[in-house]
Amino acid sequence: MKADLTKKDEIYLEKSLNGSMWMVILSIGTPLALYQGLTILFTLLDTMMAAHISGESVSAVAYLAQLNLLLSSIGGGLAVGSGILISLAYGEGKLEMVRRRVSTLYAICLCTGLVMLAVILPFSRQFLRMARTPEELINAGVRYFAVQLFVMVVEFMNNVYIAVERARGNARRIFILNMAMIIAKLSLTAIFIYVLNGGLVSIALASLLSQGMLFCFAVRNSLAGDNAFSFSWRAVSLRRSVTFPMLAYSIPVIAEKALFAFGKTIVNSMCTIYGPLMVGAMGVSNNLGGITTNPQNGYQQGASAIISQNLGAGKYKRVLDAFYVTLIVNTVFGGLMSALELWHLDFLARFFDSGDSAFHEMIKLVYRWEALGAVPLGVNASVLALLYGLGKTRLTLLINLARVFVFRIPVFWFLQHYTKLGEASVGIVMMVSNVSVGLLAGGVAFFAIRDFKRKYGLS
Repeated sequence: MKADLTKKDEIYLEKSLNGSMWMVILSIGTPLALYQGLTILFTLLDTMMAAHISGESVSAVAYLAQLNLLLSSIGGGLAVGSGILISLAYGEGKLEMVRRRVSTLYAICLCTGLVMLAVILPFSRQFLRMARTPEELINAGVRYFAVQLFVMVVEFMNNVYIAVERARGNARRIFILNMAMIIAKLSLTAIFIYVLNGGLVSIALASLLSQGMLFCFAVRNSLAGDNAFSFSWRAVSLRRSVTFPMLAYSIPVIAEKALFAFGKTIVNSMCTIYGPLMVGAMGVSNNLGGITTNPQNGYQQGASAIISQNLGAGKYKRVLDAFYVTLIVNTVFGGLMSALELWHLDFLARFFDSGDSAFHEMIKLVYRWEALGAVPLGVNASVLALLYGLGKTRLTLLINLARVFVFRIPVFWFLQHYTKLGEASVGIVMMVSNVSVGLLAGGVAFFAIRDFKRKYGLS
């Protein structure tokens, strides 16, 4: 089986292993960060369009989004965990292993997505009840959720393609393709809602069509001859040496993403004691926070691939350099963006309140507290980049579980039962959990870096 690199792949690998680390992180991370930032802006526009239908629709989308994240965590976790190994083999120069891992990952994700669709789709309403979804939101969103299940399967495959392109350093291509998909999605949603007077199902249908567009390009680009990053049925392998490391790295990430999303559904359910609109207010606040945290996650994704490649090539000092550069970028960005949003919070909240003054004040109340966690979340994202890049996915699992199941749900329960903070507790608990996880991540990074230096003899 042949597995070659293009000239572009060779140039990128040389830059990753030997170029200025500031230039590497910024050139790879910035397009990913820009895409992630624009994604959340377009998500906010999507929320505004849902608000055109009704305030209840905003809450339904916010609530069901966490369930969709719970289900899609399997494909996302496989892409992240296996992507680490693809980058590692790329840095080591093991091109045949790169192709085997890429091809096997595509096959696993396709089979997994189809099985989940077959199992859940016939029982959509029952599944939503099991997730403790309020009955009024079930009635509003069950068909939306059913269409989103098809979106999930397509996203499984698209996530693999994006992970592969990220390993190759094709951040610009990722940005262009995803921007085209988002623009198509928003355009379709606007037509369905404002022209055709569609409901929630039309929002999901727009997602399906736009994700399908990206999938068509992914298929075309993944069947590129003998390239090490292309798919081949002959390269699909169930051998232990191929699949076991992929699963070992991916299972903690899958559990991390699934349990994190599950924890957020619990928090959403706890919010309903303040009325269905509070779920929507927290969803809008999370999206406003995403304007800051999503770009941080973009730098995290780029840095983790760079760290894996340098680890595979034995460039151990550059592994730490990548982390330190990412840490500076993420914390500075978090402080600046959250300050700007707080300055214009009243203006921003007007776009999502559906003309409801009570809903407007809820959004402001929650985000004023949530914004205080932007800098600690920058620390967290940078530490996760380091841990992902080193393959320490069990530690990332523990950090993200603590974020929800130690610092969020128990604290929220305490605030609801033993204080008189009322609706303010929704924002306060977000601030407490985000600050706490930043401190925890910083502590984990201290010990991880100390052990890394000892292992490889770095001063």
